[in-house]
Amino acid sequence: MAKKSTKRKHSGNGMDGFWEWLDTFVTNERVHFLTGLALCFLVMYMGIAWLSFFFTGAADQSAIENIPIGDLLAGNRQVSNWAGIRGAYIADLLMNRWFGIPSFFILFYLGSLGAKWMKICRLSLLKRFLLCTAMLLWSSLLLSFVFMRNDGDSFLFLGGRQGFYLSEMLIRNFGKPGVILLLMVGFLVIAVSLSAKVVPVLQRAFSLEWLERKWNWNWKWSRSKPKMRKRPEPQDDEEDGEAEEEDKDSLPKRPEDRSSAISVNDDEEFTITVAAGDAEPYKPSGGDGLPVQPSLPRPPHSPMDDDEDPYDESQRGEYDPRLDLSNYRFPTLDLLKIYDQAQVFNNEEQNDNKKRIRQTLEEFGIHIVSINATVGPTLTLYEVIPAVGVPIRKIRNLEDDIALRLSALGIRIIAPMPGKGTIGIEVPNKDAQIVSMHPLIASRKFNESKFDLPIALGRTITNDVFMFDLCKAPHLLMAGATGQGKSVGLNAIITSLLYKKHPAEMKLVLVDPKMVEFSIYSKIECHYLAKLPDEEKAIITDFKRVVHTLNSLCKEMDDRYELLTKAHVRNIKEYNEKFINRRLNPEKGHRYMPYIVVVIDEFGDLIMQAGKEIEMPIARIAQKARAIGIHMIIATQRPSTSIITGNIKANFPTRIAFRVSQMVDSRTILDQPGANKLIGRGDLLFSGGSIDMTRVQCAFVDTPEVENIASFIGRQPGYGSAYELPEFVPEGDGRAAEEVDLSDRDPLFEEAARLIVIQQQGSTSLIQRKFSIGHNRAGRLMDQLERAGVVGPAEGSKARQVLIPDEYTLELLLSRLK
Repeated sequence: MAKKSTKRKHSGNGMDGFWEWLDTFVTNERVHFLTGLALCFLVMYMGIAWLSFFFTGAADQSAIENIPIGDLLAGNRQVSNWAGIRGAYIADLLMNRWFGIPSFFILFYLGSLGAKWMKICRLSLLKRFLLCTAMLLWSSLLLSFVFMRNDGDSFLFLGGRQGFYLSEMLIRNFGKPGVILLLMVGFLVIAVSLSAKVVPVLQRAFSLEWLERKWNWNWKWSRSKPKMRKRPEPQDDEEDGEAEEEDKDSLPKRPEDRSSAISVNDDEEFTITVAAGDAEPYKPSGGDGLPVQPSLPRPPHSPMDDDEDPYDESQRGEYDPRLDLSNYRFPTLDLLKIYDQAQVFNNEEQNDNKKRIRQTLEEFGIHIVSINATVGPTLTLYEVIPAVGVPIRKIRNLEDDIALRLSALGIRIIAPMPGKGTIGIEVPNKDAQIVSMHPLIASRKFNESKFDLPIALGRTITNDVFMFDLCKAPHLLMAGATGQGKSVGLNAIITSLLYKKHPAEMKLVLVDPKMVEFSIYSKIECHYLAKLPDEEKAIITDFKRVVHTLNSLCKEMDDRYELLTKAHVRNIKEYNEKFINRRLNPEKGHRYMPYIVVVIDEFGDLIMQAGKEIEMPIARIAQKARAIGIHMIIATQRPSTSIITGNIKANFPTRIAFRVSQMVDSRTILDQPGANKLIGRGDLLFSGGSIDMTRVQCAFVDTPEVENIASFIGRQPGYGSAYELPEFVPEGDGRAAEEVDLSDRDPLFEEAARLIVIQQQGSTSLIQRKFSIGHNRAGRLMDQLERAGVVGPAEGSKARQVLIPDEYTLELLLSRLK
C-alpha cells in the first residue's frame, strides 16, 4: 500500500512535483551553505571592484558612460578596473549614480546574509536589513550635504547622485538648518534603535548629577552659580568635612589624620591640609614606593643659546604668524566663474578617428594590435599598440599624414609613451572645452594638498587636476608666442597662491614692463605685495627699479642665509618651525620669514634694455634662493637664445611652453620639439626637469574674476604698508659722509649705534625692524653713524662694515661726541 501511495503521489500534477522539489532544494543545508559561500565570493568580487573604483574610476568613466548592453555583455571595451568591465559598471552604478560610498552597507548586508546561510553566525536578517537601509540613506544624505560644493569637480559623488539630488531637494524645501536638524534626528533615531543603552546615556548626559561627577561642581552649595570646589582652607573645618564625606569613594585619604582635608588638582597631586599645622604637598610615589623624580634642571648656558634662546612654551605658547591679520578671510569660490560645459563624449568622432588612424597606418604597412582613446577637455589621446617588429620611427614619421587624414589642426605623436608599451597620438577635439579655475580650487586635491606653495595649473588629458609645488620647482620659466595664454597662465598661478597662502606666509614681487598686466593686483598691496622702502608703487614697471629690486632681493637672500646659519638650520621650513616654537630670539635679529614669489612678465623686454644688469642678479637668486624661500617666475614671448641664455636655462629646471611657431623655439624652451605642435588657447607642455612632459590645458581666469579676488582681499584690513625689502644703494648714489651734521643727531642715534655694534651688522633694515621706523629715518641714522665712524661707507647690496669692535669702545666714542 505504501509503495502504491508513493507512486500515486509522484504521478500526480507536474507543478506539485516541481514545488515539492523546490521545497526540498531550499531547505537542504548543503544548498544553504553553497549559496552562502557563493554570496560571500560575490561580496569579495564587488568589494574589489568598488575599491578599485577609487583609483581607476576617472580613467574608466569614458568607457562605461552610456555603454550599450551588448558591449557590456560582450566585454568589448577595455577598462582599468581590477574586476573588469562588469565590475567597473557595477561600481559606477552603485558608487557613483546611486548611493556613493555608503553603498558599502549593501556589501555588509549581503555578507551578513551569506554568513547566516553558512551558519557562521546567528543574527536577525530583518533587523540587519533595516539597519543597513537606514545607514545607507542617512550616510548618503550626510555626505551629499557636507560635500555638495566639491562634488561637481570629482568623478565620484561621495553620497551618490541620488543623495546629491535628495540633498538639493531638501535644501530647497527646508533650507540648510532644516536639513541639519533632519540629519540630527535621523542620527538619534538610528542610535536609539541600535542599542537600548543609548537612552540612559542621553539621560545622564543632560542631568545635573552627571555634571557634578564629571566636573566636580558643588551643586548643593550653589545651584544658581556653580563653582569649582577648591582646596579647603584650614579654618573651614565643617565645610571641609562635608566635602570629604561627599567624595570619600573617589578621593584617597590618610586614616591617621582625621582632621585633615584632601583635595585633588588637575595634575592628580594630593594636597593634604592639616587643620592644626602647616600644609605640605604630598605627591604620589613611583611603582617601587620611592618618590617620583622631579624634572631635570636646564643644562648650563651653551654657545647655541646665543641664537636659540628658548621661551617658556607653557606660558607663551607657539608664535602665530597670522595673529596680526587673524580675521583675514581667504577669497570665496563664488568669485570665480564656472565655464565648464557638461563633458560630452562623442563616440562617433572617436570611432571615426580610430578607423582613420588604423587605415592610415595599414596603408604604409604598419599593423596595430589595438587602439584606445582617452578624452580630455581639448584633445583626445589615442594609444596604439603596434604589432611585433614594427619600428617606432615609422609611426613617428607619419605625423603629417595622420594629421591630413584626420583633418586635424595639428597632432602630436609620443613614441613611445613613458612607462607604457604604447604609442600616443594626441588629436584636438572638434568641440574644445574651457577649463575654469573654480573646480580646480574647489577640488579635494587642491584643498588637501600638503604643498608649501601649491599651484593648480589646469587639467591633464585624463581630466585630472594638474598641480605642482613651486617650492620644489623651485623656479619657473614660461614662454610662448603672443596670445597663446601666458598672461592667463600667470593669473592662474597667482590665483592659486592667493587662495592657499595667508598674507603673513607669502609675499609677491610683481614686475610688469607692459604696465597693464599686473596693475589689477595693486589693491592687495598692503596684504601680499613687497617693494623697496622708497618706492611709491608696489607694481614695478621701470627697468631701473627692476634692477634695484633684484639686487635688494639678493641682499634679502644674504640676510636670510645669515639667520639660517645662526639658527643652525638648512632651509626656511626648519627655520620658521623653530621660530614658531619660540626657539629663536627676536631680540637676536630673528624673525618669521614669509615666502617671496617674484613674477616677471615680458622678461625679453627687460633683457633688451638692461642686459647683464638683469640677468646676473636673477641667475644669482635662482642658484641660491631655493633654501630661503625666494622663488622666481619669468615669462617671455621671445624664446630665443639671446633672451633665454644658458645661464638662465641652467637655473630654471621647471618650464612651461605654450604654442610657438617654430621648432627651434620649442627646443630653446624645452630642449626638445613639441611646443610647435600645440593648438593654442592655453594648451601647454609642462616639464618638471626630466625628459617626460605633461600636456595640460591651462585654467582660464578672466580679468573680472581677478578684479573680484583683488577687491575682496583689498576690502579687508591689511598691514600698514607693503612688505619692505632691504635697501639697495647703487654706487655713487650715497650722500657724502662729510655733509652730515652730527650736532643735529637723531634721538635714536645712541640706541641705533649700540644695536649695530652688538649685532655687528650695519644694516638699515635692522634699524627699521628694531625701532619700527621708516626707511628715510633709518637711512639718516645710518648716514650719521657713518659720519661718527661707527660704520663704513655703503657697499652696494652688502651690509656696511662695522668699525667699532665692542660696546666699551662705543661708549668712549659717544662720550666724546657729547
